Amino acid sequence: MTEFSFSHVNKNFGFKPVLKDLSFEVMTGERAALIGRNGTGKSTILKLLASEESPDSGEISLRRGANTALLEQIPRLRGKDATVYDVLCEPFAEVFSVEAKLRELEEKMTEDFERYADAYTEAQSRYAALGGYDAETRLKNIVQGFKLNDLLERPYNVLSGGQKTVVNLAAVVLREPDILLLDEPTNHLDMQTLDWFEGFLAKYRGTVLMVSHDRRFLDRVATRTLILEDGICTSYPGGYTAAKEEQERQMLLEFEQYKNQQKQIEAMKAAIKRFREWGAQADNPKFFRRAKMLELRLEKMEMIKRPQLEKPKIPMRFAGDRTGREVLKLTGFSLSFGKTALFEQAELLVEEKDRMAFLGANGTGKTSLLRAIFGDVPFSGTAKFNPSAQLGYIPQEIRFLNDKDSVLEAFRRECVCGEGEARQILAKYYFCGAAVMKRVSSLSGGEKVLLKLAVLLQNRVNFLILDEPTNHIDIETREMLEDALLEFSGTLLFISHDRYFIDKLATKIAVLENRKINVFDGTYADYLRVTGHA
Repeated sequence: MTEFSFSHVNKNFGFKPVLKDLSFEVMTGERAALIGRNGTGKSTILKLLASEESPDSGEISLRRGANTALLEQIPRLRGKDATVYDVLCEPFAEVFSVEAKLRELEEKMTEDFERYADAYTEAQSRYAALGGYDAETRLKNIVQGFKLNDLLERPYNVLSGGQKTVVNLAAVVLREPDILLLDEPTNHLDMQTLDWFEGFLAKYRGTVLMVSHDRRFLDRVATRTLILEDGICTSYPGGYTAAKEEQERQMLLEFEQYKNQQKQIEAMKAAIKRFREWGAQADNPKFFRRAKMLELRLEKMEMIKRPQLEKPKIPMRFAGDRTGREVLKLTGFSLSFGKTALFEQAELLVEEKDRMAFLGANGTGKTSLLRAIFGDVPFSGTAKFNPSAQLGYIPQEIRFLNDKDSVLEAFRRECVCGEGEARQILAKYYFCGAAVMKRVSSLSGGEKVLLKLAVLLQNRVNFLILDEPTNHIDIETREMLEDALLEFSGTLLFISHDRYFIDKLATKIAVLENRKINVFDGTYADYLRVTGHA
């Protein structure tokens, strides 16, 4: 049964077309992943399904009686007195209302049973239909799964952006909608919570449409993958890896068809040329007519577009000098925020060409550690850098010297080069033509990462520190970034919740737990196998 469908849907924002003649469908019970480059309209599709936006033309159909719930990328504020517990109780508003009515009727029935019995039975049926008897258990399971016990009494509006996202995700899941719409649900989940959430979705009884760039998450959860390219939505069975393999197989077939057609075209052009030459030599119009017939066939032929088999690459080359063997050594490293100790007498050795990933539950101090290494956060103990180390740092929240600058101006402020050279470099990072005049303040998270990388390209960096560099980057750009970092000959420290990204890059795993740093020598897959988490 079709749960929902798009038929020839068009949507513009101003004069910019976002969706053009889009058609696809998702069946009841499927967990469908929607992937594509940034700006292709994925979030818009979710908002259209949630009735937060309306199409300019075309038709969107939902199964009769189906309801939706949407997790948005940017959390909205609540009332100033609202706690996390209040937000989590929002899905149960009607349940609590019926429950209050039941308590009221119970009191009245003690005085006049016959008069209120029917109303009580009706309210009880409604309460059961709303899942009232399971509400407490559902809330408890979700609170435990998302590890929200310690936040329940906290004011919602003072939470960090990541904490708000997790709370909103929990609230959306508690609604148990027929169609669950998720926009980047894994961005702020730690590994343990991710594992729990994947298991939860695998058992979810409704239909799920999720926009995510987390490839391992999609492989584990998605039963269907929808790839949005050039306004066309192509459906493939299975998760991300299966979909990409099938897409590549089809592209190879299309390339063979393209090559065969090109051979046919060349043969027809050669025949046309011969017929014209024979016609001229023999002064015979028959040969000219044959040449004309072939030309008409050639004009009517539906040309096969050459498939792009080669992946684009980020031209990231770092010109930094080599460091010595020991790049960074932390000794007696201690760090606290208020009364909370994040690290106590921790030790860490980073050696040349290490690609070290930092793992740990949310709140264990991963970002604080990187900021301390870079000098943004005070700590006790010693941090000894190799004198040859040239640091490059990309934080979660990337800032430039002046947000009112254009991309071109921001780049030239941090790199000494002429305008022509700057434009050439920026074009390689997809800032082409008029895009270099976009204000830095209007850039997406992914665009800011690319601009910062372009800046680092021009500086002598041999020690690169990255804090969640993939959070706002589409899958294609993530893969380009992975390939570029694999070619980086310096030392790399990074935090990421993207397990696919970690597995491809890391040669060492640093686990933050119990206020210490424990280093595992090996890949992420090795770490999972040894620790039994695979």
